[in-house]
Amino acid sequence: MRAPGSLTVVGLGPGPDRWLTPEVADVLAQSTDLVGYGPYLDRIPHSFHRRHGSDNRVELSRARLALDLAVAGRKVALVSGGDPGVFAMASALFEALESGDDPAWADVPVRVCPGVSAMLAAAARVGAPLGHDFCVLSLSDNLKPWDLVLKRLRLAAEADFVIALYNPISKARPWQLGAALDTLRTLKDAATPVVLARAVGRHDEDVTITTLGDCDPTTADMRTLVLIGSSQTRLLPRTDGNGDAWVYTPRGYAPAEVA
Repeated sequence: MRAPGSLTVVGLGPGPDRWLTPEVADVLAQSTDLVGYGPYLDRIPHSFHRRHGSDNRVELSRARLALDLAVAGRKVALVSGGDPGVFAMASALFEALESGDDPAWADVPVRVCPGVSAMLAAAARVGAPLGHDFCVLSLSDNLKPWDLVLKRLRLAAEADFVIALYNPISKARPWQLGAALDTLRTLKDAATPVVLARAVGRHDEDVTITTLGDCDPTTADMRTLVLIGSSQTRLLPRTDGNGDAWVYTPRGYAPAEVA
């Protein structure tokens, strides 16, 4: 009789091993198969695992493979970077399950383990920019139309959220972050703080604090997380020698400022 398999969706965090949660480390150690984007799998020390790497744009195929392996009795870890539920593999897995392409998938025990997201890592580097209400958007239009991206961006700015932007730029769409910033400049003050946090936690980390008016979109890449402040986000000068300023958003609005 075939041994029962399982499928666990995990996030490795945005960079260093110290941001890998103990729960995820245990899952990886107990798994027989690792399924994920090739560069993410490369971050996991080689051991007895079977590795099933693939390109970054085949999420549904990757999820189906993980389910097939689990049906076959394997203990599978479906690997994402950051947190698996934030623009990552957990959603792709449930899309595959909902499709019902293989009735056997419905019997696979599934678990999702949280991870440290790039957004949280970037925010911690500069202070507390997410201290009040915020929203998270992806600038990629691979799975949704660009007009919808801009609509959501405008509404987020009008609501005065702090905005975290994933997937800000790539070789295939080098213009989109610039277009997004141009849209925001029509709705927000030019002095609004902006953080460009590239490769946070890795050897080539680069974090820049600038303003909406001065932000240069060409300094970002696909590994950059962009944080755009609200009207309340502030800069607090640092004297510890580790940067020019902290960026933080107070936990509340002054009563007179509430519309």
